[in-house]
Amino acid sequence: MKAIIKTQGRQFTVSEGDILIVNRYPETNSGDTVTIDTVLSLGEGQDASIGTPTVEGASVTAKVLENKRGEKVRIFKKKRRHGYERRRGHRQELSVIKIESIKG
Repeated sequence: MKAIIKTQGRQFTVSEGDILIVNRYPETNSGDTVTIDTVLSLGEGQDASIGTPTVEGASVTAKVLENKRGEKVRIFKKKRRHGYERRRGHRQELSVIKIESIKG
């Protein structure tokens, strides 16, 4: 069974057993279970049900495999002939999750 979920401002098409990398869920550790209630569509083919905007009573359960930090993104700003240069970096906090069950 497939589902389209929305979590942290992004949409994903998932099925059971999929592994996703999403923004870190606050106050979770590896091994914790996360329930996602924002299911936009459920099923496929003739059995598909599309929510308006979400499917009532549907939920997706995921397990947090690990919390990590993403690759470093370097930001460099410069204005020519003004002596202005700025270097900054950013590493996004990420969670690796595995979809365990889709209910609906």
